[in-house]
Amino acid sequence: MPAKGVLNFSIPVDPSRMFSTNFIKMKYLVSFGILCLLFCAVNAQTTSAIHDTTLLQPVEVNAIRANDKTPVAKTTLSRPDIEKNNTGQDLPFILNQTPSVVVNSDAGNGIGYTGIRIRGIDAARVNVTINSIPYNDAESQGTFFVDLPDIASSAANIQVQRGVGTSSNGGSAFGASINVATNDIITKKGLEFSSNAGSYNSFRNTLLLNSGLLAKHFTIDARLSDIRSDGYVDRAGTRLRSFFTSTAYTDSKNSLRVNIFSGKEKTYQAWYGIDEKTLATNRRYNLAGTDKEGDPYDNETDNYTQTHYQLFYNRKFNKHWKGNIAFFLTRGKGYYEQYKAGESLLYYGLPLFISGVDTVENTDLVRRLWLDNYFYGTVFSAQYEKNKTGLIIGGNANKYDGKHFGEIVRATEQRAVPANFRWYNLTANKKELSGFIKWTQQLTANLQSFIDLQVRSVEYNLYGFRNNPSLTVKNNYFFVTPKAGFTFTIKKEQFYISYARAAKEPNREDFETGKTQAPTPEFLDDFEAGYEHRSAAFNCGIGLYFMNYKDQLVLTGKINDVGAYTRTNISKSYRAGIELQAVGKFNKFLSVNGNISFSKNKLKNFSEFLDDYDNGGQKVNLYNKTNLAFSPAIVASASINIIPLKNGEISLISKYVSSQYLDNTSNKSRTLSSYYLQDARVGYELSLRGIKAIKVFVQANNLFSRKYEPNGYSFSYITGGAVTTENYYFPMAPFNVVAGFTIKL
Repeated sequence: MPAKGVLNFSIPVDPSRMFSTNFIKMKYLVSFGILCLLFCAVNAQTTSAIHDTTLLQPVEVNAIRANDKTPVAKTTLSRPDIEKNNTGQDLPFILNQTPSVVVNSDAGNGIGYTGIRIRGIDAARVNVTINSIPYNDAESQGTFFVDLPDIASSAANIQVQRGVGTSSNGGSAFGASINVATNDIITKKGLEFSSNAGSYNSFRNTLLLNSGLLAKHFTIDARLSDIRSDGYVDRAGTRLRSFFTSTAYTDSKNSLRVNIFSGKEKTYQAWYGIDEKTLATNRRYNLAGTDKEGDPYDNETDNYTQTHYQLFYNRKFNKHWKGNIAFFLTRGKGYYEQYKAGESLLYYGLPLFISGVDTVENTDLVRRLWLDNYFYGTVFSAQYEKNKTGLIIGGNANKYDGKHFGEIVRATEQRAVPANFRWYNLTANKKELSGFIKWTQQLTANLQSFIDLQVRSVEYNLYGFRNNPSLTVKNNYFFVTPKAGFTFTIKKEQFYISYARAAKEPNREDFETGKTQAPTPEFLDDFEAGYEHRSAAFNCGIGLYFMNYKDQLVLTGKINDVGAYTRTNISKSYRAGIELQAVGKFNKFLSVNGNISFSKNKLKNFSEFLDDYDNGGQKVNLYNKTNLAFSPAIVASASINIIPLKNGEISLISKYVSSQYLDNTSNKSRTLSSYYLQDARVGYELSLRGIKAIKVFVQANNLFSRKYEPNGYSFSYITGGAVTTENYYFPMAPFNVVAGFTIKL
């Protein structure tokens, strides 16, 4: 294995290296082998004929998706779009060229833990569904794409809605939503192998199988993936493995599908960032594991396995009505391991240990913090379409059962710690029931109306927290969120205007404030307007939005009942912006596409709390109007695509993000600098006898080796009569390369 940072273009194709049996149990390997045998056995019977194509578009996805005339800001990536951008990085990086998107990566190269913000809105406020089934974590409400490595390779398309959008399943879309669809019926058989290799010992291997249509009714799709990387940041290594299987039956009126897919991740922690002083001298420094004296602890890792079970039944009742119901179970279990030096026995509920005349109060130890959960439920919809009227009635019911517990694996003073000691063991459950109705009406030949009403009931019970085990929280919420709009279409031009309301309950960490500082729900009124021009050679669009928040939860520096920093409701805040997009095809050799967003993101009457180490307590600074953190005023993307010869393409890919504030004070000493990135990709496709296609590519990222940090955090305190600010950053990799090939049989 080459040293870290050395470019490596060797392609590892040894199956034992690709797919470790430690992850994919023998039964899965046997199942995949049977699928391959079945694929060969029925090869002669495979046909692309199908009785009825009505059910080729999944009903469950259509229920929550926006169509061409829905009055919302949206971008849909097709399968070719996804394939082109999929080089093994997490899903946020595949969406990086869509409007108003900013992405980041703990490891610095897009593999492992990654993040996404849309219009400055963090992932905990972005509703994510997979085939209309909720994906956001029920408690933190965040999205951890690292738990589903290479899900993009199984995606038929991905739609991003900016703003509140249409009613969806799961947590409220409090500014954006992402819907991943995998359930399209693939009627052509195929076997596909992809392999990538790049900087920082990064590798991806993916094997895909599509049976095509068997006996005119059945399809089988399967995938195995292995992704690994050392990461740009020191010791930010990642090992990701996943599988995906889907079996479907379809006829002229029915379809039945079963999906089982899973991901396992082992990631060395890199989530502390780098302090400002160290950033200037060693951008790759990693604080994790350094509690251990001498060399950093070698297993300061995050370990998690998540498996999804999905069952769908779609039915066409007549030419006007069709419907679907789906059942799902998401099983997650894992832990992160830490080396902690000089830990107090009392903190862990252990008595002081007396050995002769010596009293042991502290010990070095290794601990694991576990999460063990089940998330299960159903989603359903009925869809009616006749003449000028469209109607969708749908909803979902789900429950989350979670366990949080911590174990001490070993300790320097092992006599003071019982074997397999568990110092906390807590539970939480969350129930949700929601329903929506969507009505579209063609009022005239050019004008269509859209009305959408959702009701959502949430029951959330928390039985203690790690640092406050006696605190029990029981809350019930009921939200009514209307949406409405109009779309006017004339020839190649389309205009829309809409209003949408969203409401969102606090997350788990917000409730740890204690009963005297309990948070309240957040509310959002979203006003959108847009214009689109569509033609064969040129598409363009302009969107305007005003997102007015009430009681938005933001970090203020305020300390809760147990001495931890927590988010606080802010009465008034807003986001206002304009998004411009254009796609132009000048001739068969040249095409250009790009987008740029301009925005203002403001807080009114903001209070900053600073720890006062001189006098104790906290000092409060008041601000009349400040900028929302992590909300750049300008975000732009562009791509120039040149086809110099048949089946060959050169793409020049650009990204610009203006400066961002690390907190909500608009203090210029607490900022992320603006950055411009230039990437380049060269691809070529050739065909050989007996092979459908061979695709090869080389992509160079950050051509000019720009030093930049898209994410970070900041905290301040008073000591020695002055304010001290500490900024931490998550740096991204300089110039780096990835190359790969795909063989389609």
